Amino acid sequence: MSTDTVLSAASRVIPSFEYRRERWRNGLGWTREILRVPDNDNWQVRLSIAEIEQDAAFSAFPGIDRELVLLRGEGLHLRFADGALHTLMPPHDRLRFAGEAQVTGELIDGVTHDFNLMWRRDAVQAELLHRPLVGSMFFFTEPEAAWAIHLLAGQAEFEGEPSLAPLAAGDTAWLAAGDRHRFALHGGGELLAIRVTAGGRNAWGPADNPQYTSRR
Repeated sequence: MSTDTVLSAASRVIPSFEYRRERWRNGLGWTREILRVPDNDNWQVRLSIAEIEQDAAFSAFPGIDRELVLLRGEGLHLRFADGALHTLMPPHDRLRFAGEAQVTGELIDGVTHDFNLMWRRDAVQAELLHRPLVGSMFFFTEPEAAWAIHLLAGQAEFEGEPSLAPLAAGDTAWLAAGDRHRFALHGGGELLAIRVTAGGRNAWGPADNPQYTSRR
């Protein structure tokens, strides 16, 4: 299946009650899976929410890049095998890192919920934005560019898109690649917007620092 076909998977809204709860690959935690594209074990993009209840090693994902965003909780230390230590603090600190990295999550004070974006680096690229929603926000899809929108807080709806249900806090929308199209999201609150584009790379470049990129 080509990348273009993958990113053209039908536009839809995934309500939070439909997220699939499953064990981590290493059995040390739980994940609520939001979306995988395509919807099989050979996915190129995957969105999920990790429920971290104890200090635990993260599963390794060779060939995958990932970005973690703190959603709820008092904070999380990410301790890497090479000695690096990064701390995610409320509200919504985030870190991008290679899926091959050996990393342990250490809770600061109780359970955290963390948004987890993963993408297969040799097939696609992904950019995650954290934005307030006040009034209308516009997202443009193209033949090789799709969007995923996760509503952190508030309510929103896509104007003139009857096939897309309104969004409540915690819901996610997938806006498929295809002919250039403008989606107008209207409402109030806060969101994560992920732009996914066709075309990958084989390794981290110098600008990626080289393994971790912190976004605040």
